[in-house]
Amino acid sequence: MKKTFGRVTLPGESNFLEETKDLLERWGADAIRDSDGTKLDEGIRNLDAKIYTTYFVARGHNEFAEQHMEECQQIYLMSAYTLAAGEDVRIAFAAEYFDQQVTPDYDHDPKQWWEVIDRTSGAVVAADDWELDQKHHTVIVHHAQPFHEYTVSFLAYILWDPTQMYNHITNDWGDKPHEIPFDVRKPFSSGYVVEYLKHWLQEEENKRCDIVRFTTFFYHFTLIFNNYAKEKFVDWCGYGASVSTEAILAFEQEKGYRLRPEVFIQNGYYNSTFCVPTKEYRDYIDFTQRFVSERAKELVDLVHEAGKEAMMFLGDNWIGTEPYGAYFPSIGLDAVVGSVGGGATLRLISDIPGVKYHEGRFLPYFFPDTFHEGGDPVKEAKVNWVTARRAILRKPIDRIGYGGYLKLAMQFPDFIDYVESVCQEFRTLYNNIKGTTPYCVKRVAVLNSWGKMRAWGNHMVHHAIYYKQNYSYAGIIEALSGAPFDVKFISFDDIRENPDILKDIDVILNVGGAYTAYSGGENWADEKILTAVKRFVYEGGGFIGVGEPTACQREGRYFQLSGVMGVEKENGFTLNVDKYNWEEHEHFITEDCRGDVDFGEGQKSIFAFPETTIIKQTYKEVQLAANDFGDGRSVYISGLPYSFENSRLLYRAILWSSHDEENLHKWFSENYNVEVHAYVKNGKYCVVNNTYEPQDTVVYKGDGSSFALHLEANEIIWYEI
Repeated sequence: MKKTFGRVTLPGESNFLEETKDLLERWGADAIRDSDGTKLDEGIRNLDAKIYTTYFVARGHNEFAEQHMEECQQIYLMSAYTLAAGEDVRIAFAAEYFDQQVTPDYDHDPKQWWEVIDRTSGAVVAADDWELDQKHHTVIVHHAQPFHEYTVSFLAYILWDPTQMYNHITNDWGDKPHEIPFDVRKPFSSGYVVEYLKHWLQEEENKRCDIVRFTTFFYHFTLIFNNYAKEKFVDWCGYGASVSTEAILAFEQEKGYRLRPEVFIQNGYYNSTFCVPTKEYRDYIDFTQRFVSERAKELVDLVHEAGKEAMMFLGDNWIGTEPYGAYFPSIGLDAVVGSVGGGATLRLISDIPGVKYHEGRFLPYFFPDTFHEGGDPVKEAKVNWVTARRAILRKPIDRIGYGGYLKLAMQFPDFIDYVESVCQEFRTLYNNIKGTTPYCVKRVAVLNSWGKMRAWGNHMVHHAIYYKQNYSYAGIIEALSGAPFDVKFISFDDIRENPDILKDIDVILNVGGAYTAYSGGENWADEKILTAVKRFVYEGGGFIGVGEPTACQREGRYFQLSGVMGVEKENGFTLNVDKYNWEEHEHFITEDCRGDVDFGEGQKSIFAFPETTIIKQTYKEVQLAANDFGDGRSVYISGLPYSFENSRLLYRAILWSSHDEENLHKWFSENYNVEVHAYVKNGKYCVVNNTYEPQDTVVYKGDGSSFALHLEANEIIWYEI
């Protein structure tokens, strides 16, 4: 294969010139970037490559921040639940938090900005009934109700940027200064970020910079450490660190009502993306996104005036700049780069509208947690590439790259060799498919509380990190990321506003645990939602529910669409009702399954109605079932972790639920480890082995004709149609 060049970004660092030049050639890279903790010296900046320079807007300026500590970013935190054994109870509200990261805000009157809550009754304790001991970070509640539990919701300053803190600890940076995050809503910080960027753009060292890589803008996603300097809670989409007294006052002036601390605390859940968002929280998100986008545009305009491109890192301080939000296009960014944890995170990047190009930072990151004696970075790289590649074949990013310390990576020659092959393969994929819409079998909509705003980010706690309680749901999104479907993300509000939105959809998916934002919770108590979805299925549409779909205990049902799905959950209320349907049946959906189906954590106590077809059950607990409803069909799945076999099961479930089994053998591989992607408009299709073992299969083309094929490990073969 002829060697190609371009579309690859290389991490660089000082005093590593010759090795950098060698890798530019080997990997075919055309750009060099710095990283958190690295600098590019003059020799590297003068190489024949575009130069990315990382730019921190609201951190990394300690000389300024230390002079204005009252303008540190803020967050609402909640104390531990504290039991009142008598009429007075002392609450050490800051005891569970890392004092180098956060400290209570005593500059703004706690009686005005904090809340003490009786968590047993839910009542807010009157300000006159508690006092504050600042010296010991303690609140004393008087006239407490014995054996009630109390919490303090307190406003705190963030003293240490969480990402820098993580990098500091991971890389043992020792005495390196802690970077202090400051808030651009504050008076001094507001002007500083503009003036500093103007000055920075004129510095001689930065004139060689081609692309300013904003990491990112103003507010970090929620990441708070405990008193042992370990992560306490994290939410990649959390808005907690965007709050401030200024923000709350500005919000009140605009919206006409005051936000309570509980809007952010929400019983200690910190309004994570798994919580069904309240109206107040949605209002605040919209308010913050508009503010951030307006201020970010000011900085992007300055970059453009200096003749440079502006790129945003989709991570770290990205809150308010969500790329699927209403205001993101107005920022005017040239590009977005994000960390690729798999297919879902790649599609999160590649589907972003309104930018010229998209870049994925592949894993592993060149840090000592992976690149150490005995480490195996090639293993991680292979898994990362093969999962991301499925998504690239559906919607490619424009560039790939890596980050971290290049010196560490160079100590692993087999890793360097492997990445060289990845770069070459990526360029081949891109050249074959960019600008062409791949063949789509069906139009699929994922229905949840967030809709488009969290497109492809469903079920992500922190990027794409595994969570036991969640991987069985995240697997659905991962499978969809590389599947031949036109995937949309719609919200319950979308249906309320326009039920006709369902007319352009073949199959609806509702995925998640009960009462989460993803299954919907109380949204299923809304008759408008219920009737719209029931009508959709009854008139011929498909519905797939995963986990505890439509769960909302009311009117004699737990699954509000139990009649559609043909299954219900036994929660003890209907133990007096006998259940007789337990027989398994062979089915189109599982024809490719070779053994036991992996349902992940599965579900307990799911039973089927008499006419429902049970496909799989375990000890009289239904895991997979199919049901007819009017002219439509529904499938229930208890959970579906990502695997090639499970991706095939989901594929078949979508075809069956949409009455389209006859079109299975179009652009199709009999072996589920092998996939076919067709690009009809440009007359090409490819067959890809998703494993690192040789595979044999029968390939079906678009006209139904077929041929046998052998593929080597990880091989892709391209054909003309």
